Amino acid sequence: MSRPLVISDCDEVLMHMISPFREWLGESQGITFRMDTHNFVDAMRWTDTGEPVEPSEIFRLLNGFFATEMHRQYPIAGSVEAVRKLSEVADVVVLTNVGDQHQENRTRQLADHGINVRVYTNLGPKGPALRRILDEYRPSRAAFIDDIAHHHNSAAEVAPELIRLHFCGEPRIAPLIACAHQAGHAHARIDDWASALPWLLARLEGNSE
Repeated sequence: MSRPLVISDCDEVLMHMISPFREWLGESQGITFRMDTHNFVDAMRWTDTGEPVEPSEIFRLLNGFFATEMHRQYPIAGSVEAVRKLSEVADVVVLTNVGDQHQENRTRQLADHGINVRVYTNLGPKGPALRRILDEYRPSRAAFIDDIAHHHNSAAEVAPELIRLHFCGEPRIAPLIACAHQAGHAHARIDDWASALPWLLARLEGNSE
């Protein structure tokens, strides 16, 4: 019988991203990043003028960060141990929304922090990529962890059999993001690994109480 499978996002689930991205923008890009909004267009402004950063520039900056600044990222509290514990009972992979050109660096980044997993890259809604991963592994049970609500919506539509956990480990933005559990697209919303790990282990074992 096949093993269970855990498909986890990376940024704000396993690794902090927004905080180091904000520091890099301020240090080298002349951009002030406000942490009191989840909308990148509103959050990022040119420090000298106060004008919002154009959407096309945002994507360029994100790609620049992932190309050269991944070393700034650091693990969400409890994530390394959680992956180790989950790996004892399930296969664990990462599905991250970065371009294919960043796959090798993302794999190395996680390994450098003790998270040795297979990494899948994706752009856009994650439902189709989740379906492909499920078809590849054919697990006995599978869980999906992500911090973005619309990815849970996509997952619920394309792979409704997934156990879906909405998780955001960055406390400065967690209260600001839409909740997939409240929207009915995730089975739970838990933002710390001390609570999320036992919840996941129980459901991978078939206990939904």
